Amino acid sequence: MKAVLQRVSQARVEVKGQTVGEIAQGLLVLLCAEKGDDDSVGQKMLDKILKLRVFYDDAGKMNRSVQDVQGGLLIVSQFTLAADARSGTRPSFTSAAPAQEGLRLYEAFVQQAQLRHDKVQTGVFGADMQVHLVNDGPVTIPITIMGG
Repeated sequence: MKAVLQRVSQARVEVKGQTVGEIAQGLLVLLCAEKGDDDSVGQKMLDKILKLRVFYDDAGKMNRSVQDVQGGLLIVSQFTLAADARSGTRPSFTSAAPAQEGLRLYEAFVQQAQLRHDKVQTGVFGADMQVHLVNDGPVTIPITIMGG
């Protein structure tokens, strides 16, 4: 499973001109399930995201987690994180989980996030989404948790 985290002061996702998810301070989580991922991989990813210290403390050091600052999570499915562009000019997405399994893993991840964190918003799996954000810092962190 792959994720790209962006520390944001605000973010929202629109589908067909309608806002479907929105947060103030927090983390925009772009999430990709890959072949071989299972629920335990999603759990490890969520553990990492909730505990990752990327928010400033009073001394100006990145020492606080999204939970510590009571920030939001905006979780957006993004299978293109599985892109392999090493060969040619058209990326391959063969390592992405098949759509049905990707949806199941995404929904399980979101459900666990909602159980463990108060402020969770989402995009729409498989939709053409427009993501608007103000990256705070900028802070952008890629994370990979291997399955299998």
